[in-house]
This record gives sequence, C-alpha cells and structure tokens, in this order.
Amino acid sequence: QVQLVESGGGLVQPGGSLRLSCAASGSIFSIYSMGWYRQAPGKQREVIATITSGGSTFYADSVKGRFTISRDNAKNTVYLQMDGLKPEDTAVYYCKTVVRTTTQRMGDYWGQGTQVTVSS
Repeated sequence: QVQLVESGGGLVQPGGSLRLSCAASGSIFSIYSMGWYRQAPGKQREVIATITSGGSTFYADSVKGRFTISRDNAKNTVYLQMDGLKPEDTAVYYCKTVVRTTTQRMGDYWGQGTQVTVSS
C-alpha cells in the first residue's frame, strides 16, 4: 500500500511561479521513479516531467526551461518548481511514482491531483 500526498497548487497570474510537492509513504521498498503529469479540461493526461532513482530527468517540450523537477530521497518527496507560468499551463497536476513495495511487488501509484490555474 502506497499513498501520495500532493500540495502546492493554486491560482497564479501569468508569469508567476508555483512549487508543487508530492510525498510518498507506505510500504515502499524502493522508488524507481517519480513524475508529474497534467490534464487540462477536454484534453488527455500528459507527462510533463519525470526523475529516476539515478537522477535522470525528462521534460516535455512545452515546459522545458520553465519547470524544474527535483527530489528529496530522505523524505520520499518530489517537487516541481514552475516558473514563467502561462495560461495554457492551467490543469490538474498529478504526481505518479513507480515503486517496489516491501512485498517485492512493482507498482504504479497516483496522487489525487492538485489544481493549477494561471489567469489574470
């Protein structure tokens, strides 16, 4: 059993910044990767940034240079620093982790999502 708790969403003006956090807890043996996805109204969910246990990162082209993913291994927490926000960044942001549980089972787990709204 693994739980993800997200925080940091909210309303911000264009050009502003937000920092999202996602903390994983539960029966975790090891974390293989963590990432952020978003889903805007009427659109499919898309990956925007991921980070592996080895520290490799991936960013969607739409957020490169503006968003930064990072992690705190001691806290099993991943962050997404979002700078230069645009109205098109408005979406529900979801945290995802790929873990090996204490029962040696691989699995994907999702947070409940946090709303990010960029508007003047």
